[in-house]
Amino acid sequence: MHNIVPARMRYFSTLVAGWPGMTVLDLGCGGGFMAEVLARKGASVVGVDPSGPAVEAAREHARAQGLSIDYRVGSGERIPVESATADCVVCVDVLEHVDSVDRVLEEVRRVLKPRGIFLFDTINRTPLATLLLVRLGETMMGGLPRGTHDPAKFIRPAELTAKLTAHGFEVGPFVGLAPTGLNRRLDFTIGRFPSVQIMYMGHARLLSAPVRR
Repeated sequence: MHNIVPARMRYFSTLVAGWPGMTVLDLGCGGGFMAEVLARKGASVVGVDPSGPAVEAAREHARAQGLSIDYRVGSGERIPVESATADCVVCVDVLEHVDSVDRVLEEVRRVLKPRGIFLFDTINRTPLATLLLVRLGETMMGGLPRGTHDPAKFIRPAELTAKLTAHGFEVGPFVGLAPTGLNRRLDFTIGRFPSVQIMYMGHARLLSAPVRR
């Protein structure tokens, strides 16, 4: 998880005018890897994750680091954040795990301010992605617990573009992300890749005011 954060931040930071002063929702924050980097960049961060133990671990780590991050337990399908309060939603390692991508995008739309930006990455539904991330990464190398990924939930870029557009977003270009090697601990190193056949990052801008409830 740590290895992929720098590549994400290098790309995401080209898409925002500046993190200081922004209200950023880290959706699916887990143990707080992205949230802490965003907080150090000067953003006001809310982290949401369905795992209570992960959220508590994130809180404890943030306190130890002297970081003020608002962590909450909740799912992407039901985000515990008020409508139209986030300048930016960051959603990484999430869309390929949720039960309903459409429901998550509906909630992202709701919590974003008008013209807010949605930054994300996910896994492409291709044989190559399944080979590298599931068969090699989970089964052979054990880098992740078996069953972490369900290849049926991987999302092709055209599918995600169609869903984002249907939910009122202007979709930007996608860029590739993939394992680029192994470090001394035999963990994958992750970086930009010329193809989106494995993983891809992207952004989308909310075109109109979110639906309020």
